[in-house]
Amino acid sequence: MPASSIPTPEKFVSLAARYKSALLDNVIPFWETHSLDTEYGGYFTCLDRQGQRYDTDKFIWLQNRQVWTFSMLCSQIEKRDRWLEIAQRGDDFLAAHGRDEEGNWYFSLTREGKPLVQPYNIFSDCFAAMAFSQYALACEQGERQERAKAIALQAYKNVLRRQDNPKGKYNKAFPGTRSLKALAVPMILANLSLEMDWLLADGQLDEVLSQTQTEVMETFLADDCGLMREHVGPNGEWVD
Repeated sequence: MPASSIPTPEKFVSLAARYKSALLDNVIPFWETHSLDTEYGGYFTCLDRQGQRYDTDKFIWLQNRQVWTFSMLCSQIEKRDRWLEIAQRGDDFLAAHGRDEEGNWYFSLTREGKPLVQPYNIFSDCFAAMAFSQYALACEQGERQERAKAIALQAYKNVLRRQDNPKGKYNKAFPGTRSLKALAVPMILANLSLEMDWLLADGQLDEVLSQTQTEVMETFLADDCGLMREHVGPNGEWVD
């Protein structure tokens, strides 16, 4: 790379300020203004560029990501009452409506919180664990924080329990014909565990990271081309 094309420290400072302004002066105010469901709780996430709603269904992934985002802003940017109130809105809605009787997280709900799509995949549980862990960090100690911790840990245990069969009884694939393993599972489990470290038992993070690193590097990394494969066979074999 020519020396003239290497960004200067001043350029990085300028870019950081630009990104921060885009986030805090544009993106976040948009969601603060347009996404809050003041009647039923939670958030509207199907919005056009003007903030108009085109669907009121509530998708668990997106509800939890918004809880995580506003909680993270409180923890890492500034402890604003408004941001915490927005995170709390999602926390309350999801705690009341997000799970089935066994504690598995649905895929989507109606605006009012009635289940629409069954808990057919563990990624809803992944995002729930991240969201409630981050919300517990952001809120004050007390009953609300303890509830958030408990929900985060339950969702995390769901992920560990279901990691070898992410879709469980909702898997439509016929067994044995084209069995596949997905990179997505160890990838998100590693990320989730780093996010949850402050709530995990001593040594649990190292154990999970060792497991996921081994699986990724020995099962999904293709030695012949040095690329990661998105799916492989049960024993790591190439599936065309």
